[in-house]
Order: sequence, then structure tokens, then C-alpha cells
Amino acid sequence: MVAGQWGQCIGEECGSGGVQTRTVWCVHMEGWTTQHSHCQQMDKPESRRHCFKVCEWHQDLFEWEVSDWGSCVLVPFFSNELKLRTAVCVTAQHGIQRRRVHCVRTSNRTTVTLRICEFFSQKPSVEQACLIPCPQDCVVSDFTSWSSCSKTCGVGLEHRTRHVLATPMYGGANCPNLTETRTCSSPVECPAGEGEYQYSLKVGSWSECRLPHHKDALLSGRTTVDFSSSSTENNTHPMSWELEVGYQTRQVRCTRSDGKNVMLSLCTKDISPLTFQACVMPKDCQTSHWSSWSSCSKTCRSTDLSPGYRLRTRTMTQIPVGGGKRCPALEEKEFIFDLTSTETKCRILPLLSHQDQRQANISILCGGGIQTRKTYCVQVPDDSTTHHRKEEALSLPVNARLCAGEEPPSAVQHCSIPCQQHCLLSEWSAWGPCLHDNCKEPQGKKGFRQRRREVLWESSGSVETCPHLVESIPCEDPACYVWQVQHEGTCIPTKSSCGPGTAIQNVTCVSIEGAFVPITHCVDDPPPTEVSCEVACPADCVVGPWSSWSPCSHSCATKTAEGRQSRTRIVLAIPGKDGKECPAPPALEEWRVCNDHPCTVFYWEVLPWGPCIEDTSMDLNGTSFSNGTPNCAVGVQIRKVNCIKTNAGPVISKRCSDSSRPESVRPCFLPCKKDCIVTPFSEWTACPSTCMPGKNATAATQSRYRTIIQRSANGGQECPDTLFEERECESLPVCPVYRWRTHKWHACTVVPDSVRRGLSGPGEACGNGLETRGVSCVGESSESANMTACLRWAGSLPSQIRECRLPCKDDCTLTAWSKFSECTGCGSSRSRKRSLTGRSKKKEHCLNVELYPLEETEACPCDEFLSQPYGNWSACILPDRSVPGSMQGWTSHREVKECGQGLRYRAVACVNRQARLVDSMLCTESGYMVEICHIPCPLDCKLSEWSAWSACSASCGSGLKIRSKWLREKAFNGGRPCPKLDLKNQVYEAVPCHSECSQYEWRTEPWSICTINTVDDLPACGEGVQSRKIRLVNGSVEDSLCDQEEMPSRAQVCFLACPSDCVVAPWGAWSVCPLCDQGTARNRSRHVLRLPASENSACPDLVQSEPCVLNSTCFTYMYRVSDWSTCQLSENAICGQGSRLRLLDCVRSDGKIVALQKCEQFGQISNWRLSERCVVDCPVSCILSDWSPWAECSHTCGSQGKHYVRTRRILQEAHEEGRPCPSQLTQTKPCPIKPCYTWLLSDWSSCTVEGAECGEGFRRRNLSCVVHWGDWPESPPQPVAEEFCGDKLKQQIQQEMEQPCFVPCPGDCHLTEWSSWSSCQLTCLEGRSFETTGRQARSRAVIIQVMENQSTCPRQVFETQPCKEGKCHSYQWRTGGWSNNERAVWCQRSDGVNVTGGCFPQKRPTTVRHCHPPCSKPFSHCTPSGVCGCEKGYTEVMTTHGFLDYCTRTPGVDNNKKADVKTNSGRLKPGPSQAQDLFSEWPLRPVGPDGRVKLWVYAVTAVGFILILFIIALSFLVWYVLYYSLKRLFTMHNFKNKSCFVSHTVDENRLSDEHKANS
Repeated sequence: MVAGQWGQCIGEECGSGGVQTRTVWCVHMEGWTTQHSHCQQMDKPESRRHCFKVCEWHQDLFEWEVSDWGSCVLVPFFSNELKLRTAVCVTAQHGIQRRRVHCVRTSNRTTVTLRICEFFSQKPSVEQACLIPCPQDCVVSDFTSWSSCSKTCGVGLEHRTRHVLATPMYGGANCPNLTETRTCSSPVECPAGEGEYQYSLKVGSWSECRLPHHKDALLSGRTTVDFSSSSTENNTHPMSWELEVGYQTRQVRCTRSDGKNVMLSLCTKDISPLTFQACVMPKDCQTSHWSSWSSCSKTCRSTDLSPGYRLRTRTMTQIPVGGGKRCPALEEKEFIFDLTSTETKCRILPLLSHQDQRQANISILCGGGIQTRKTYCVQVPDDSTTHHRKEEALSLPVNARLCAGEEPPSAVQHCSIPCQQHCLLSEWSAWGPCLHDNCKEPQGKKGFRQRRREVLWESSGSVETCPHLVESIPCEDPACYVWQVQHEGTCIPTKSSCGPGTAIQNVTCVSIEGAFVPITHCVDDPPPTEVSCEVACPADCVVGPWSSWSPCSHSCATKTAEGRQSRTRIVLAIPGKDGKECPAPPALEEWRVCNDHPCTVFYWEVLPWGPCIEDTSMDLNGTSFSNGTPNCAVGVQIRKVNCIKTNAGPVISKRCSDSSRPESVRPCFLPCKKDCIVTPFSEWTACPSTCMPGKNATAATQSRYRTIIQRSANGGQECPDTLFEERECESLPVCPVYRWRTHKWHACTVVPDSVRRGLSGPGEACGNGLETRGVSCVGESSESANMTACLRWAGSLPSQIRECRLPCKDDCTLTAWSKFSECTGCGSSRSRKRSLTGRSKKKEHCLNVELYPLEETEACPCDEFLSQPYGNWSACILPDRSVPGSMQGWTSHREVKECGQGLRYRAVACVNRQARLVDSMLCTESGYMVEICHIPCPLDCKLSEWSAWSACSASCGSGLKIRSKWLREKAFNGGRPCPKLDLKNQVYEAVPCHSECSQYEWRTEPWSICTINTVDDLPACGEGVQSRKIRLVNGSVEDSLCDQEEMPSRAQVCFLACPSDCVVAPWGAWSVCPLCDQGTARNRSRHVLRLPASENSACPDLVQSEPCVLNSTCFTYMYRVSDWSTCQLSENAICGQGSRLRLLDCVRSDGKIVALQKCEQFGQISNWRLSERCVVDCPVSCILSDWSPWAECSHTCGSQGKHYVRTRRILQEAHEEGRPCPSQLTQTKPCPIKPCYTWLLSDWSSCTVEGAECGEGFRRRNLSCVVHWGDWPESPPQPVAEEFCGDKLKQQIQQEMEQPCFVPCPGDCHLTEWSSWSSCQLTCLEGRSFETTGRQARSRAVIIQVMENQSTCPRQVFETQPCKEGKCHSYQWRTGGWSNNERAVWCQRSDGVNVTGGCFPQKRPTTVRHCHPPCSKPFSHCTPSGVCGCEKGYTEVMTTHGFLDYCTRTPGVDNNKKADVKTNSGRLKPGPSQAQDLFSEWPLRPVGPDGRVKLWVYAVTAVGFILILFIIALSFLVWYVLYYSLKRLFTMHNFKNKSCFVSHTVDENRLSDEHKANS
């Protein structure tokens, strides 16, 4: 039967009433299904069961609970294979680790079925794959050298050992034998008659100390009070301690060198061995119950995630004696913060130097500043803390050391205080018309005339900070709307073509702004629409139009003067006969009063807005500021508005225009009241936990503080006055006085007779024994107290046991020691004596002063001390200027001059006459040499005062004017540095300026009457001359101050029309040139004032045109800006936000600067920014934290403590001209030189067997009190009295002072001593380790002294221990050089240590090299290339197959080898020849591996021979040609100078010579 998976639990309700089903099949053995009847019904699984139906709301009731992963276990099988894995491990082995998974109730953590939790989430995995490092074999060191032979004669044994460096791990190979033994022999024969064996007295270990039988104890005459462990089980704190004396025994036997036991008499001779001794009955250490756990050492989790811890302690109630169990640990440790800050106001004063601070008016300072805040450490509560407690803990200050790992927040930041703003204003406009104060509701006949100015630029803020922008003067008959005559029509004569007539004019009603309004607004009678006019007749006098009104002579009217202005007109044509006469000269000029308003000007003056005050009539429902600051109510701000009379002061408000009155009340938002917020008080500082040392000791105090987080504001609750509290600690009890009370020494106890009778040894009850005494604890009044009180308060425990001796018959008796003699001073000595008594005076062994000294001498104590300076002087340390308790209140960081008088320190070492270090207080009061020192004060950079402003850089238009400061003194010794200076060591300031271009301009008076020179009685008409006066505007006499090129003409030709001429008006203004391009023109026109008398006479041109010429008749205009000024601040600001300015000019194309309106008229658009924000960096001086408390010395004694250290940190780096940070952020002060008293634990002694040569013994070590300088072992320690080091007994019970050991007897097979611990090694993978704890090993090897005793040898042992600071080691095979076809191969660790194990055996290099076939020929050997070669001095002769045939002697080589093959063969193994060594270095070797010369060698030799023949033949041919040429020249020369006969002779001779040459 096969069953399927259970289905889902189904039920009507949640709970245990559900039903679960599954399918069941009947399956044939071959895998196919069949009917159920074919299967056994008894084996049929159930297909239906009850279940617990889980609903969604159950999810909160159940959850998965998983345990931690178990250790990784090696998996020996693959998933589907049944054989062990045999693959080589490369990096790691596969393993598996498991964990437990349960479904539990969340309420009580009880386990339920897994199906419930599986309903909500998938079951967590219960196992996962893991990796185990590859097997690591045991690694051992190299063998030591062989030991000396065990026998000096005959045959013996010698051995060598090695030790374990790394134990096998993860299934690695076991360690090999650590010992090798071999026989050795000495050429010296053992002398005849010497015994065959050696005999040694061998003792066993002492038995446990036990009490003798009670009857024997009584017979010994000693009664005991048993305070053993049985009696103290119910007495946790005993009142006294008593010791009991027992005995212990040991076995003694005589052993032979072959390891067999023999008769004891062969070893002891006549001396009886010691087989018993007295001992102290052991008492185990007993302790009290554990105390309660202390509070955790950390109140928060640190950044390094290191846990805190808590402690509990227990006290010792019984000191262990007699080898009892040592005390367990008396202390148990169980391992089981955020920064915040408070801010201060923005302050500018710290930016100033000390000199400037004294001169500055603090109340008006503004601009950039700095804001500091105090940072303090608070506790971060855990999630289990309640909300209320969490809020309290978040602000509770704790010790700053708890936040030492956190980076503190910035303590300084930049800030700004707003300054009074600067406004750039335009010029005043002209006075406007007389208007009603309110044109919508005009009242009365008095009004105001106003003029305005505009804000061109403001630094920041609103217009309210600028001066007044409107001025007004009272006037009468105000009018808000006036009639405006737009134009006058042509004059139409009423009767004829000339004479009186009428002209029509357009009359409209306009407002003061020029807007058309209904005529009903104008209350006065409108001007007539027709006005009378006159058209001049031909004989009439013609007068020109009126000129413009001249400037008003006064800007306002006073009692003595009023403004006047005039206008004129001129006669254009004289009258003819019967014509209308010209007006009289006074009629050609008109005067009128102007600016008749009084000179008194009025304006509104506003004072600053007052504070926002409550106004219950307004409510904006909790509106908030735009910057997010919450507001609690709506209030109002009020400011005073006064009507000011110029040069007089405030007047009544009616004198000023009410329409331009600024508002005096405005709504505002009241900020919420801010109550002062302070942190809770910190914890009280700890009170002394111990008692007071004396009745007159000063009472200790404890303190606590709190910090202001928020200052009160806006009427909130004020801060409390008390930020620091101090109180006396609760009265501590005076330290109790306890002392040890010692009882009388008991009688000396030796081993009882009953014990002696049963053992070998002397039967006399005498010899060495022990005597004890009881110790109890008493209080100050000698009342009994428990022993723990004295252990804590009474100092060292008195000795309770000492050795004693009951004299035997043969013992030496001496008197007691006398008192020490008197000392005569420092450096002297004192002595004491004793003497022999009785028969001892005649006994020879008693007279041995080495065994029984009769006098003792010791040095006298000396109180003279010598002080020695030690180390260097400290840096100069200034007195601490921080105010005590500065942490408790509001901290204000201030600049402190680090200069003045301080102190420097030097440590003093105090030594006595024996050059032994003592307390430095014995030489000086403080332990230091103290010296006054001075730190020079810093000098700031000093600049001069500002120079006067320079002239404007532009003589016309906008420019810059500059003033400067120059360097007077450079900064010195850390003073404030200078600002950035130019090459002239100056700093400058530039501001915009403007030079008037027409500061001096020509002013012209009206033209005089046209003067015509008439002849006879002709009419005075036609051309004439008229003149005018020219003067400067400001009345200067020097005409050179004005531009001479622009000087107007003083005279001009004029024309006075005759009676019959056509008369025209003066030319109008030129039209504007559209463009200053070639081909364009400009026009002007005039009209006819009087027609000519004759129709034949023509009038002159009425239109005139001229070309537009650039810079002559046509001009272009453009804007130009000046350079930027330097950044301008408020006069009360030092730094911060400012502005820089520049000015705008309108420049004509010919370079002349004109009014800005010209550019506007010609459509120029100004996109120039005339101001922009800028920032002047603040000269922030370096701000430092307070000095930390002096840290403790790293060493509490000696000269290695170096220094006390205190530090501070930089809160704000210096910026710009701020005072730089000092380089000294750490100060040191030498630690006092105190003597280091310590218990010196000696090295273990060699194993000592008492009363025998070998066997079980003890090695011991001693405690001695020494003093040293802390640099031990550089300075050796010196012994001092034990009271300097404390309780010796307590120190001894914490150390193991005695160890059992074994001294082997000759012939014993034994273990060596433990080897030293190996270096710490980690388990690594590819040079990297993922563990922090390593392992180190040590071992003991087996030493065999007699081969017959091998069966009794123990096993070699090794052990490991965890260690820190381990290293990764790798292993590699190393090889030596070949020698006789052999080489050494060894395994080497990465640190250079040769080892056995660790390297892969499969990769081991070969150690032997072979030639095939073997080199059997005489004088042959196997070469490094693996072929046979000949020895030095012999040459190889090869067979045709390339193998060595034989070796033949090389001719000319001197060697001492014998030619006899039989005697030479095999005597010395031949080495490689010199030629072969030479050839072995060639890249092309002439000899093959078979020893035969290669074919290319013969080819090279043949080519070389042919080349030599060719060179010889060529040389002969050259010689022959030269010889023949010389002969021929000689023959031709003789032919010219001799006869033919001679020529014939010469020819014959030449022929004979040629014949000889040919032959």
C-alpha cells in the first residue's frame, strides 16, 4: 500500500474539529497499481484523520522557532553513491549542518504541530550545505642532532627527537614517530672487572597527607581542634583557622640499569632512605556565595558593537593549604550612546580681534557671525523602554567618555544678523500741480504739490527701510482735473485775406496723469473753442512766436524773494507804409511768477515697526510663517508716523498730505511662547564606594548638572537658576579596624612511632617536623570577627606553619641568634652571632661553618636619597582657564589667547644609596621639577587706516574711486593673518562714482535786436547782425573750463524782412534721422507768417533737408556700464551678505556721454544688472574644545609610563583672517617615576628527587618581592622587603608553586619535557583565513635508554591550545643540487622552517637520477642531461648509435689517474668534464645528449676551411696584380730614354722574367 500526501484540513469552524484526507493505492512490486483487494487490508494506511483547522486570525498566535545552526559535519557519501569519496581535496570538503525547527505558541512558547505554522508560511530549512577545510596532516619539525652515546665505552644508544608544529585536523594523517634511536659504539673498551649493571635508588611519589590513628595522635601529646571542611560546611564564615599535621609516605626501591628491581641494599649501603615525613593536612579553598550582579558597564551600544559587561564577586573564606584545591575565580564577568546639541545666538564679536573688540559698539554690529552650540552625550534607550522614559533618556546627559567612539556634531556654524539696508535713490522729480489731497472727495481750496523719487536699488529687505520717497508743499486752488487745449487751428481772417480772424482749438478735460476724463470732472469754465487771431497784412509788422520760458530763478518763494521766469519774441519784419506798427520793446518780453510755493517742504517720517503685540480683534486661525515656524496667535505691529517739516522737525499731521501717509498699524503673527527647556539632571557622580580611611577624613561630595536645550522666548517660562548641584555623600563608615590574632605555636610534630615501625628508616622519634599555630580575626575592641573581615582589612595573613626539628642524638646544637649589632650610619653593616653548645663543639661535622654558620651580616638601612632628573622637560603648560563647572550651563566658545606664563615639568627619579628606585615623594613634594616658562603671545597682522578716496577713475561719466590700506606689521607667532594683499602689500576698496560731464557748460543770453546798417533813409530791413552774451553756468571766469568746441557763437547774421517781402517763421526742429546710413536725410520746416506784397515775389523754401551723417547730423546711442565695485557691507558689518554695484551711462556714437533719457528715446533697452549679491567671508578664528582631563599614565609605576596626555579638538577651523589653530592639540606631562614593586616568580627549578637519584620528585619556584624601573629586563629588578608587594600568601595561592616531575633512572624509557609551544597557525584557504583564533601545539617524545625496556615505553603525546594573532602558512617542496645523480628533497614552511608533513606527497620531486643504459664504462659517469659521459681528462668515443663506446685520455692533459682500468673503475665517481660544463652553458650545444658531435659542427668546420683558402688565394692575386703594374710602368719609362738595342735587351729580359714567373 502506498499513501499520498495529506490534503487540506476542512471543517465548518476553526479549531480541532477539522477533517483531513489522502489517497491510498495498492501498488504491484513492478510499479503498476491494482485493486485494493490485492493488498493486505491490515497494512492499509488510514485515509482520513482529524485535524486542527487553522484560520487567518491564528497567524498572530503561532510562529516558527528555529535554533542556531549546528556545527558542520563531514558528509562521507555522495547523495546516491554508496562508496566513500576518493577525490583529492582542493579547497574544502562538503559538509552539512542542521538546526531544529518547531512551531510554537507565541503566548507560552509551547510546541504544537508543524502543520499549523505551515498554513501561514513555508517551513524554514532544517539543514544546509557547508564547507569543511581539507584534511591537514600532522606537521613536525626537523630532527635535532644526535645525542651523545649513552655509554662511554662499549655499545650504547643515541637518539634524536623532533616536535609537533601542527596537529592533524579534519581527518589528516597522524603524527609520525618523534624519536629515532640507533646504536652507537665507543672505540674505548670497557675496563675489565667493571660491573655489568648500574644501580639507582628510585623513589615514588609521596602519598596524600593523612592523619595517623586517633590513639597515636593522643599519644603524641598533642590535642587538635578540627576545623576541617566537615566542620565548616555549615559555618560559611569561620572565626579562626587551625591547621593539622599529618604524615605521608613513599615507596623506595633499587633499580638496575636494565630496568629490573633488585635488593634495596645494593643502593642504600648503610644509609636508610627517607620513606616518611610530616605534612600539613590539606584544606581546600572555600568561598562565599556570589554577590548580586553589578550594573552594566555600558549604558548604550558603542560604534564598535563591543558589548558591555556586569560583574559579581565572592570572597575567600578559607585559604587553601597543604596542596588543597586552589580557589576558583573570585570575579565573574558577564557580557550582555547618541550625541545631541544646544545652540546659542548669532554672535559677531568673536570675529573681531582683541583690539577691535574693545573699540566696537556691540549693540550695532550686524552682518555675518558665528553661532556655537554645546554638544553633550545622551543615552539612547532600547526598544523596551516606555515612551515617557524614552523621552527622558533621550535628553539625559551622561559621561562624555561613553560617546568617545562617535564623531561629534559640528559645534560651530555661520549665521547672519540683518543690517540696516542701503537704498540707491533717483533724483527728485519736478513739483507737480496743485492737487486736492483726495481727488475722489475734493474738499476746500487748499491742496498739495508733490515731488517724488524712486528706489533704483536696495541691498535687501523692503522699501520701508529706505528714506522717504514723497515730499509735499501746501498750495491753494487745487485742481485734480484741468482743461487741456490740444492744438490750435489755422487763423481764418474774418473780412479779407489778412487782418483779424478766428482759430478753432480742441478743448478736453484731462486728469493730472493726462488721461481723458468726462468734461463734468472739470469744475472750472472751459476755455473758448474759438480764439481771436490775426493774419499779418503785407505792410504789417511781423513778430515771431514766443520762446520757451526760461528756468525759474528760485526753487521756492520766500518772504524776500520769489521765483520769476521770462520768455521773449523778436520782430521778423518791419512795418510798411500804413502797416501795423511793431509792439514796443517791453511788449516783446513777458515775465511771470514761478515756484511761488513757500520753501517749506513737508514729508512723512516713519519709525521702525514695534514688536508684535496681541490683538484679540484679529484671528487668522493658526496661520504660520512661510518658513514653517509655528504661530500661536495674530497680533499687530505699530509704528509711529510723523509729519516732518524740513529743517524744523515734527509738525501737526495736517501739514502733510494724508493720501501719502504710510500705514502705522499692520497685522503680524505672534510666535509661540517658548519655555526654557533643560535636560534632566545627570546622574550623581559616584561617591567613594569604600569606607573612609580615618575619622578626620574630609567628607566626599558628589555633583550633577543639567544643560539648557532651549532658551525662553516671547514671554515663555524662564530658565531655572540652578544648573549645577553638589551635595555631600552619605556619611561613609570609617574603615573598620581588624587585625590578626596569632595563637601559640604548637609543639613540633614528627611522624608518629606507629608509622615509623611499619616503615624502613630510623626508629628514633626525632628529626624534621612541622609546628603550627592558629590564627583568628579580632576587631578594634578585640572582639572576635569572621576571617573574611581580616582578609579584606587586616593585611597579610601571618604564617601558620613552620618547619621544626626534634633533635636527634647526633644533631648539632646551637644557641639562639643574638640581636643585631648597632648601625654606625649609612653604608655600614650589622651582624648577629650564635655558638655551638655541649658536645657539638667537639663534633667535626658541626664545626663546618658552611653548614652551621655562626655569624650573619647584613647591610644597615639608610634613609639618604638622591634625586635624578629623568626624561625631557614637558612643553610649557598654561594654567587651565576653564571655569569650574563650565559644563553645567550655557557654553559660549570664546577665543582665548594661548600665551603668557605657564609651567613646565620634568620627572624626578628618587633613588637610595644602593641605586634602588624609591617613591619620588621622598625627594620632592610633587615628584617633579617645576619651572616657570613663558609662551609668547601672537601678534596680529596690522594694516594702516584707510587712505583718502582717490579721484573718480572716469573724468566724465561713471567710474570707480578707490581707497586703500597698506601693511604695517605682519602676523607673528600665530596671530591673525593679513587679508589677501596685492603686489604692493595693499588691500583696497572700490566704490562707484560719477563725474558730471557738463559740470561747466555755456549759458547764453537772448539775442540782441537785429542791427541793420541803413544808407540814407532807406528802410532798416534786410541783412543785419545780432549778438548775445555767453557765460559759464557756475559763473567761473575761466572759459577754459568749458568745452571750447561746443562754445556757442556770440554773433550771427540776422534778416529783418522789408515791408513787401514774404515773412516766414523761424525754422522748426530737425526731424530725427531714421538711420545714420548713407542716403538718409533729415528735414525741418517753417510756415509763412506774411505773404509778399507782389504776387511776383516768392517766399523762401519752407522745407529744408540735409543728409544724415554719422557723428555730424546723426548720432547713435548705447549703454555702457562701469566696472564692479568691491563687495559693499553695512558700515556696522564685518562680513556676510553684501552687494557690489556699478553705474550705467548713455554714450553717444562720438564718445560723448549724454543723459540716460537719450538712450531711452532711441529705444535702447538696458539689460545690465547694476547690482548683485556678494559675500565677504567672515574672519572666523579657530575655535577649540576645552582640554580633556589628563588621561592616566599607561603604566602606574616605573619610567615606561611616558606621559600624562590630554587632548582637545578643533571645533571650527580658521577661515580667512581668523586666528589660525595652534599646532598643539595634544599636551603631555611626564608621569611621576614611582617604583614598581612586583612579585617575581622565579623559573621552575630542575626536577629534584629528595634522598634518591631518580624517581618522582618536584620542581619548585619561588616568589620574591622586587623593585624595578618598569623597563624590565633592560633594568634588572632588585630585591626589597616583602611588605612592599603585599600579601605573599594571597599571591602564592594564585600561582602554582610546585609541580610533580620525574627523573629517569638509567635504563628507564621515558618522555622528554614538553617542547615549547609552536607558532600560532590559522586554518587558511589560498593564503586567507576566515577565523580569528588559531592553534599552537607542543609535544613530548619517547626516549629509549635500553632496548630491552621498549615494552614499557609510554606513548608520545601532544596537545594544542587556542591562540591569538595567528598566521597563514603554506608548504612547498625544496630541492638541493645534484650530486652523483642524487639530491636532497625536503618540505619547507613559508616562514623558512623545514618540516615533515604539510607538502603534498604526490608532488614530491625525485631524489635520484638514472642513465639508461647504465654507465659501466671505465672513467664514465651519468651526466646531468641523463646520458653517459667521461671524467675530466678523458674524451668520449661514441658508437654509431650515439652511445658511449669508451673513454680515452685527452692528449696533453696532466692527471694522476692510473691507466689500470680495474683499479680506477669505480674508485671515484667521475664528475662532469670542464668542456661539458662549458658546452652546457651554450644555447647551441655541439654535443648531443648521446655524447656525439652534432652534424652541423662538421658543416661549420668545412665552411670555415673553404673560407680560409679563399682568403689566401685572394691575397695572392692582389699581390700579383700590384707587382705587374709596377713592372710595366718601369718598362715604359726606360723605353723613352734608351736605344732600341737596349729596348731589345729589356724585352728579352722581360720575356725571360715572364718565363720564370710562369714556370
